[in-house]
This record gives sequence, C-alpha cells and structure tokens, in this order.
Amino acid sequence: MIELTRGGKAPLIVNNPVLLASGVAGYDAAAYAGLLDLSKLGAIVTNPITWRPRRAAHGPRVVPLPAGVLIHTGLPNPGVRRVIRDYRARWARSPVPIIAHVVATTPEDVAACAAELDRCESVAAVELGIHDQAAQRDLHAVIQAARDATLLPVLVRLPLYNALELAPGAEAAGAGAVVVAGPPRGTARDPVSGQLAGGRIYGPSQTAQALRAVGQVARAVAIPVIGCGGIHTPDHARDFIEAGAVAVQIDALLWTQPHMVEVIARNLGGLELTRAAGALADEWEPGMGETMRKRREWDKPHRPLDVRPLRPPDDLPE
Repeated sequence: MIELTRGGKAPLIVNNPVLLASGVAGYDAAAYAGLLDLSKLGAIVTNPITWRPRRAAHGPRVVPLPAGVLIHTGLPNPGVRRVIRDYRARWARSPVPIIAHVVATTPEDVAACAAELDRCESVAAVELGIHDQAAQRDLHAVIQAARDATLLPVLVRLPLYNALELAPGAEAAGAGAVVVAGPPRGTARDPVSGQLAGGRIYGPSQTAQALRAVGQVARAVAIPVIGCGGIHTPDHARDFIEAGAVAVQIDALLWTQPHMVEVIARNLGGLELTRAAGALADEWEPGMGETMRKRREWDKPHRPLDVRPLRPPDDLPE
C-alpha cells in the first residue's frame, strides 16, 4: 500500500506505484483494457478537464521528433459536468482509483470543477495542472480554491522547468502531493504542412531532465513526490523511485508499447514471477496471461504497424 497524498480529510492510498498520466488514456483508459491489465496499476489520471467546454486547437497537432513526439491539441474537453455525466458509471466500475485532472485556469473555475467532482463518489482525488508561467501567488490561489471546494485529496502537477521553485509553495498551500513534472513545451516543423508548430514534448528524451527535477523537489518538500516524464522501462521507473518519488506516472509509453506499462507495474509492485534458470526470453515474461494473449493477437503480422497505440487520441494535453 502506498500513500500518494498527505493532509486533508484522508490520504489517497493505492496498491501499486505505477499510474497512467493525464492525457494519455482518455477519461477511463477503456481503450487500453484489452492491451494491459488495468487492475495492476495504481490509479488512472483522466484527460484534462475544465469548467467550460473547450475546442481543439487549429493547425498541426502531432509532430514526430527524433526521440519522441510533439503534441498540441488545446486541451479539448466537454466541460466538467458533461465529463461526469458521461463517465460517472464507468469510473465506478474502474478496477483502480480515478484521479480527475483539472486544468488550473482561474481560482473560480478550479473551485467550480472541484465542487462538481466532490459530489461524484467515483472520483478518488483531484490533480491540478499548473500552467508553465504560473507564479507563487497563482499557485496558492488555485490550490486554496480547490481545497475550499472539496474534501478530496489534491495533487498538483508542476511544470518541469520551475518545479523546484514552485514545489515548496504548493506544499505550503496545502497540496497533498506534487507531480514532477508536466511535459515541457517545444517547437518543431511539421513535415506534412511545413509549418512550425508548438506543443508539449513526450518521449524518452525527457527522462534525464524529469529525473533530476524529481530528486531536487524530493529534497525540498516533505509531501509525496510523484515522478513523470520519459519513463519507458522498469529501470527508468526504479530510478525515479530511488531519486525520491513514491510513485510514477507513465505517459507516451502507453501509445507505443502498452504491454510494457503492465510490465513496469508488475515490476515495481512486486508482482514479477520467478524466471526459471536458463529459460529463453520467449518462454517467460512478467506480463503473462490473458493480457499477453491479447497482445500477441495485436502483434500478428497482418495487423498494420500504425494502429491505435501509435496514434495518440485527439483529446491529449496541449
């Protein structure tokens, strides 16, 4: 059992230190249920949610990079009330806790979202997504607004490049945990349109930077730190834990190798099976059973290589 948050009415307790990050699996990860065993995870963080509906951004949305991908969507979502209406029942059937990711736009909107989510018994916690340019006063205002509106645990996802600067303020404002960190912004030329496009960067190129930030923040605050960014192997995940994180959030790996997410969850959760001495690689794998059979069906040669796991959905974070 892992205590993900501190403070508030009650901490958020999970069974596994591996979570799905916001924006990678929709609002309930149902699209990936046949590719990995969701019950092996610690929790699922939903796509970003705002008080009012938001439309998708114009222009290029997905630009390939040498070691990852750049994504820009504008955080489209139907608004918190519609999300709750559409997913309340699905969340209630989720095998793991659901953490609702709320975009920290204004204190008023955050309070309204948190109040709606507080009335939804299927939500276990709220995660606030902090903007890259947020100052300490902005951070304090949105955290306080959320805490005043809900008794649910409040996690705060900090931007990568000023996570160390903002983390102590988040702790002082009453955050139950900090997520380090949100994907950084970048610019790249879209090979299809020829236009320069801005967006968030995902991929293993972020591992070293995120790992450094996690270590710095873990030494600066007493509340739990959750690592996120560029985690693509069990070794990456263990490095984040060694640096001071109590848990990790997996992002882009889910799109390219969804079965590996379960392998990491089994690895960190102590669910690996003992491998017989001398066993060949194809005779044993931690993610065995029904999930492995479904993955083998997915990997058959007649299936195209650019199917769903390689194409992020439209409703990804900006």
